[in-house]
Order: sequence, then structure tokens, then C-alpha cells
Amino acid sequence: MPKVYSMAAVAALFTGMAVTGCSGPLGTAPMGSACMPPPFSLSADSAQRGGSFTVQANDATCNPRYGDSAQIHIEVLDSSGTIILELQAPMNDAGGFRTDLLLPETAVPGQAVVSAYPYILDWCDDTGRNNRVGAPSNSGALEIQRVSCVMPSQSIMITP
Repeated sequence: MPKVYSMAAVAALFTGMAVTGCSGPLGTAPMGSACMPPPFSLSADSAQRGGSFTVQANDATCNPRYGDSAQIHIEVLDSSGTIILELQAPMNDAGGFRTDLLLPETAVPGQAVVSAYPYILDWCDDTGRNNRVGAPSNSGALEIQRVSCVMPSQSIMITP
């Protein structure tokens, strides 16, 4: 069963993240020393239900060092606030990726939101240092934790 969020809740979430988020625009280094994921783009401003579009990003101009098995996490929320797509796709060590998405026929037409960010990595460094690996947990294992950051997102119009 898909997760359903009200558009007001989604807007509040993105607004709250923007207020408490990183100090620089996506792809730039806050305080001049962090390496942010590269901004992503969509191949189209609109797509039909059942149609496809591409989500992609070029390599970062810094060296985020995501690793050989890095993945990008992508979500698409339709205009009703329902997550209609949620997946991980391959991403290279420098944050570049390209993946084609197929919208389900059940997508509600209207303005949709696409978000894409590195999967299971602390992808926002608003402290000015590399903090992708968190502090040891009670068990002694390192935990990866994401700091507060602006959720990278783009809009796309879903048409009938």
C-alpha cells in the first residue's frame, strides 16, 4: 500500500528542511569546506501517467567519495501526496547517475515532486567537515546518520 502524505505536510517538510538546512545551495560547499552532492535534473517538465522521464546528475565538482557501490534514493510524490515511486539506482563515486523512471497509470495528475539523494549516506555536511560516518552506537558499531539538510527536489507535472 503506498504511503500517503497531504501536500500541506510535504510543503511543511520541505520548508522546515530549508530553514534548518545547509548554508549553501545544493552542489556548493557551506562555509567553503564541505562537498555536497551534485544537483540533479529531470529530462522533462511534464510526463503522462504511464509515461517515462529521466532523472540524472553529473559528477560533483568536488570529491564526495561515495564509494564503488553507492546508490541514489529516488522518490516521486504525486499531487495527492502519495509516494508513487521509491527506488535506489546506481550512483558513481562522484555522485553522478542517470536513471529512467516509468510513472504508474494510477498517478494522480497535477504537480508532483521528485527527490533524489545518496542512499544510506550522510549526504549533507553543514558542519564544514566530513561527517558521513557517525559516532559509535551502544554496541560499538559505527552508525551512519544524516544531518539536517534541504531535501533536493524538482517538480514535474503529471498529465492524464
